[in-house]
Amino acid sequence: MGEEINDNLINTGSETANTTGVEEIPDTVEGGVKYYTLEDIRVHNISSDTWLIIHGKVYDVTSFIEEHPGGEEVLLEQAGADATESFEDVGHSTDAREMLEQYYIGELHMDDRQKEKEKEACDTNSGESSTSWTTWLIPAVVATVVGIVYRYYILEHKSS
Repeated sequence: MGEEINDNLINTGSETANTTGVEEIPDTVEGGVKYYTLEDIRVHNISSDTWLIIHGKVYDVTSFIEEHPGGEEVLLEQAGADATESFEDVGHSTDAREMLEQYYIGELHMDDRQKEKEKEACDTNSGESSTSWTTWLIPAVVATVVGIVYRYYILEHKSS
């Protein structure tokens, strides 16, 4: 694996790194699918250059930003990041999902998909542990209070 320097691009074997930040050359595999890293995508976060990740696919929505029915601010909030959750929360139509395909430019790199899944798993697990005890504790406390009130009410009526 020799190193070759050519026009501000450094090629080290199969990886291509960008030293100027001007042009990106994503990894490609058979079939011509381009893979982008999170770092590649994060720099595309302004209105004149807007990329989103939705379900592991990378979309360049720059030309759509002014046409978006929800306003450009909605897209700019998610620009350069994974917008899957926001996209699904809104409940986009089938037409919107089909329209999205015309902005497809590639896939999120497999290494970054693993990082995203691990991050989601950590977020989900931490949220579950804090709420799981409340799902049984609150009904238990309510049942105890109802039991005490019921016994008190029954005992009062028996002694009368």
